[in-house]
Amino acid sequence: MIAICKANIFLAYGIVIGICCGFVIRNYRALEIVKKCSFKPDMMNRNPFEIIDLKPNETIENSQTNFIFVGVMTAKNFLEGRANAVYHTWGKEVPGKIAFFSSEKSYSEILPVVALKGVDDRYPPQKKSFMMLHYMYEHFIDKFEWFMRTDDDVYISTWKLERFLRSIDSSKPQFIGQAGKGNTEEFGLLSLEYDENFCMGGPGVILSRETLRRVAPHIPTCLKNLYSTHEDVEIGRCVQKYAGIPCTWNYEMQSILHHNSSGKFAFTGNLKSKEIHNAITLHPVKKAPLMYRLHSYMQGLRIQDMRQEALSLHRDIAKMEIAMNLKPNENVLTSGVSIFPFGAESEHYLGDHDILGVTPALNKCTPEVMSDIQYWNFIGRSMYSAEQANPKKKIESSFKEGLDDVVTEVMDSINNFSRQRGRVIEFRELLYGYSRVNVMYGHDLILDLLLIYKKYRGKKMTVPVRRHLYIQRAFTDLVVREIQGDTESEKAENDLLSLSSKVKDLWNTGLGRISIMGGATETKKRDNLNNDKIVFVMAIAGRFTTFQRFLRNYEETCLRTSNANAELLTVFFDEPSDLQPFLNELSEVKANFPTAVLNHISLSGNFSRGKALDYAARSSYINDNDIILFIDVDMTFQTATLDHVRMNTMLHRQVYFPIVFSQYDPNRMQHLNAIGNNNDNDVLGYESGFFRQFGFGICAIYKSDILNPAINGFNTDITGWGLEDVKLLERIIKLNQNQPSQLLNTAEGNDEPSIALNYESVKPKMLSVFRSPDDTLIHVFHPINCDRNLEESQYQMCQGTKANTLGSYKLIESVLLSNRTLMEYLFVNRLNGEQ
Repeated sequence: MIAICKANIFLAYGIVIGICCGFVIRNYRALEIVKKCSFKPDMMNRNPFEIIDLKPNETIENSQTNFIFVGVMTAKNFLEGRANAVYHTWGKEVPGKIAFFSSEKSYSEILPVVALKGVDDRYPPQKKSFMMLHYMYEHFIDKFEWFMRTDDDVYISTWKLERFLRSIDSSKPQFIGQAGKGNTEEFGLLSLEYDENFCMGGPGVILSRETLRRVAPHIPTCLKNLYSTHEDVEIGRCVQKYAGIPCTWNYEMQSILHHNSSGKFAFTGNLKSKEIHNAITLHPVKKAPLMYRLHSYMQGLRIQDMRQEALSLHRDIAKMEIAMNLKPNENVLTSGVSIFPFGAESEHYLGDHDILGVTPALNKCTPEVMSDIQYWNFIGRSMYSAEQANPKKKIESSFKEGLDDVVTEVMDSINNFSRQRGRVIEFRELLYGYSRVNVMYGHDLILDLLLIYKKYRGKKMTVPVRRHLYIQRAFTDLVVREIQGDTESEKAENDLLSLSSKVKDLWNTGLGRISIMGGATETKKRDNLNNDKIVFVMAIAGRFTTFQRFLRNYEETCLRTSNANAELLTVFFDEPSDLQPFLNELSEVKANFPTAVLNHISLSGNFSRGKALDYAARSSYINDNDIILFIDVDMTFQTATLDHVRMNTMLHRQVYFPIVFSQYDPNRMQHLNAIGNNNDNDVLGYESGFFRQFGFGICAIYKSDILNPAINGFNTDITGWGLEDVKLLERIIKLNQNQPSQLLNTAEGNDEPSIALNYESVKPKMLSVFRSPDDTLIHVFHPINCDRNLEESQYQMCQGTKANTLGSYKLIESVLLSNRTLMEYLFVNRLNGEQ
């Protein structure tokens, strides 16, 4: 009986303990929330100095950082989005302190948030704005020189702001902003006198300490006498009444404190504009991703300015060295006193002064031999270059953008004092120019510009003028930055040190050659690639010897190498009797490598490369997630080729069209050797071949992408060789043009991660085309016979390819000059033509 009672007691205890444990587990989340909430009052009731990390004894007199206090008006709903973006971009660089003013009970563990008592997040935020100014006055009036009121959708270039405000006397009452009197609908309804204005709140408002001292004690009165719903109008009215000053009447404030009227699309496009470059504040930036994007761009501009300033300082030091008769290249003031105490191994190294201190000039480099002479490229409607295989080419967009930057900068410099001089000069057209790049010193330009001179003061006139510009865009010092990974082998570190040494040699002598072969870095990069299967697909008709060479190359690259994960699929257009040697060759390879996958397809009829490749792509030999590498039997390749294919081919995203190296006719090369005019013995060289920029026959693409209904494989109506690759490329480009962008515009959609675009679920199949020279893919020369029965477009393409493989321009020139009969014929014809 006693045993039964004990058992019941233990059972009761177990039930009670189980219920308690279940209750705790079930309510764990709620307990955690309560636990967090218990700290919120302490956080919200922090000392004002603690919120902004300011020491109580810091003042304007004893601290260099107490320059400006920036108050950012925000709301509880925007603390994790826009306010957080502000704090982690320009907010970290304020030359003073920053705080975010929000409604009562607002809280953040990261941001310096001030929760204003008795204030909510209703719009318009009149009370919030006035109470923020009063808070600044009450706690920080003697701690800062300037006070700024801004919103959480404003970007501020803090270094420009500091430079601007340090030129103004902060001890006097100042009320700085973009002056306004209301729009046309509100004009006369804001109770403003004819000589009154206000500073528009959007781009930001700046008050000196004296202005805030005069206005803040009267804020309760201003709050009781509101005449409009606009908080910036009421602040302007309060400042006008109690500080006795209006907002700055200055037209330039529209560009200094810039407001973009594009609404939600503001700053979503190209950021390279005069308005963005010249502004101190930019408004509105409505989405957090746009704030980060804008900050990254502005940081780039700041880096350019700092590099230019460093370059100017180096040049000034070099001039002073000459004036002081110091020994050149020693950089020593006197015995034991160096101008630049830190060497290249120090993190404080200021660059190679012997290079950076050279005065800009177009004759910096003095060639000692013919090969050192720098070629000038001619700029017209197209670019003409003596260094390229094709002397005439289209001016690339990046080069155009660089020219536009140069012209814009020069015109800004010319018109810097246009208002004082009563004239302005406008750029109309680049007539022609010359360009060259010296790897040691920079980019040289000679430009002939058509300008319009307009004089609008005194005797007015408009006159077209032409001016030459001589410009050198100097290079700054080379920087080698080591990126630390999870593990760094000693080999990789040695490679990096070797690279640093060679870069320094190149910079100092111009003779070094940067070359890192293999090593742990290359191995690590290969390990990070996907290992999707690559299926080599080629079409062939005859050419048995070339096929044998291709198989030997395939054996060495794919079969004797571990983890190659490659297969071969060959499409034959031969009669069964002619096909047997090819099949025997495949069987022999299969016997030597039992695990090798070597498939083949036999087709009949007239040869069609497009038909053969399309048939192979649709066959069951290839899976949807396999990479298809369409290749020719004349190609040679290496193990690195597989890495390039996997790296540059992306499922549903990117197609890879490598630019292969095509060999010239080796028999014609003997002519250059015979006359001693061939110094190029490399496999890859100007005289041994060229990169086929307009060849698209070699292509890597996933099977599921090429069979996308919008592409639908190759065009099977084309007979023979050629044009099928161009048609495939056109289909891919057309797909991208017709497909609307699937990326969410952050100006229109929610930028929360929870609704980010799921690429796999949408599957837009937008395939970008990636092209890059690949020195591991070499097209071995073979004679080309163009069938006159081909269609005209195919025939012309064949003739062009045949002409390109004849030889280099140097070879053509040598053949022409060494043929006396031909030269005499051309000379006589020229004389007859002149007569």
